[in-house]
Amino acid sequence: MSRYDEEAKFDRPKRRTRPRTKDRPSYDDAEIGFVFTRDRGRYACWVEDSDGGREVTAMKARQLGRTGVIVGDRVKLDGNATGDEGSLARIVEVLPRTTLLRRSADDDDPVERPLVANADQLVIVVAVANPEPRTGLIDRFLVAAYDAGMRPLLCLTKTDLADPDPLLSIYRPLGVESVATRQGGDLTALREQLDDRTSVLVGHSGVGKSTLVNGLIPGADRAIGVVNEVTGRGRHTSTNTLVLRLPDGGWIIDTPGIRSFGLAHVDPDKLIHAFPDLAELAEDCPRGCTHTEDAPDCALDEAVAAGRADADRVASFRRLLASRNSSS
Repeated sequence: MSRYDEEAKFDRPKRRTRPRTKDRPSYDDAEIGFVFTRDRGRYACWVEDSDGGREVTAMKARQLGRTGVIVGDRVKLDGNATGDEGSLARIVEVLPRTTLLRRSADDDDPVERPLVANADQLVIVVAVANPEPRTGLIDRFLVAAYDAGMRPLLCLTKTDLADPDPLLSIYRPLGVESVATRQGGDLTALREQLDDRTSVLVGHSGVGKSTLVNGLIPGADRAIGVVNEVTGRGRHTSTNTLVLRLPDGGWIIDTPGIRSFGLAHVDPDKLIHAFPDLAELAEDCPRGCTHTEDAPDCALDEAVAAGRADADRVASFRRLLASRNSSS
C-alpha cells in the first residue's frame, strides 16, 4: 500500500455544511427613539408613549459597525427599552435622516464632522455688541444651513446695547428671517419661531445662547459665562450638545460656543440651489461657471444688468460663496 493510500485512511475534518444566511432581524416592532445626548458610549433617547414619553439609555449594537449615531438621530431600540433605572437598550438601526448639519475642523480638512441630524431650523445667535458680531462666521453658518437643507433664523441678542438694523441690513437681501431680543426682555417672538420645530442653536461664545435657553425653558440651568473685557471673546460655558423640549411643543438643540466653522465638505456648486431665483438665472451660465464676481460671462451679471435680478441679492450670494474659501 502506498503512502498516499495510508493517508487516505484518516478522515479529514468535514467542512461546515450549514449555509450562511443573509437574513437579519427586521425589528419591525422595535421602539423608535430620538437621541438627545451622548456620554461615553451611552446614548440617551426619548421614546414617545401614552404617558407623554420616557428616557431610555442605550448603547450602539455591534452590528451597526462604523455607522455613526449622533444627536437628533431617530433610532430603533431593541432589548430593555423600559427606561427603568439600570436598564440598557441597544440601538439596532439608524433611520434615514431628513437633514444633516455638518462642519469640518477647517477649510483644509477633508473630513466632515456630523453635528446634528433631523433638525429643520438653524438659529444663528448673534450679539449686536459685547462681543461684536462676526459677519464672516454668520455667513458660514448660513452656508452650512443651506447645505443641510435647514431654514436659517438670525436671533440678535443684547439689542439694548446697540442698534441691530445695520447688521440686519446685510442679510435682508438673502431673505433671512430674524428676531431681536434684549437682556431680560420678552421672548414671545422667538418662541413663535421655535414652536413645533426642531431648532439648533449655534453661535460664537458669549453671545447669550445659554441665557436664551434658560429663558425659554425654566429649569434648564445651562451655565452662563461672561465676555472677556480684554479679548472681547466669550468663554465656552456649554460643553456638550444637548436636546431640550420646549414647553409649548418643539425641541431646541443647544451646542457649545463655536469660534470657527470649517466648510471643506460643502460643494460650492450646490450652494446656489438654496436660492431658486438665482439658480434659475444661472441655468444660462457657461458650463463650469463658478458664479463669483470674476467669473466670465456669468448669467447673474447679465441678469443684474437687464434688471431681472436684484444686485444686492446677487452680491450677498457671492459673499456666501467667498466665505466658503476664506477664514472666518
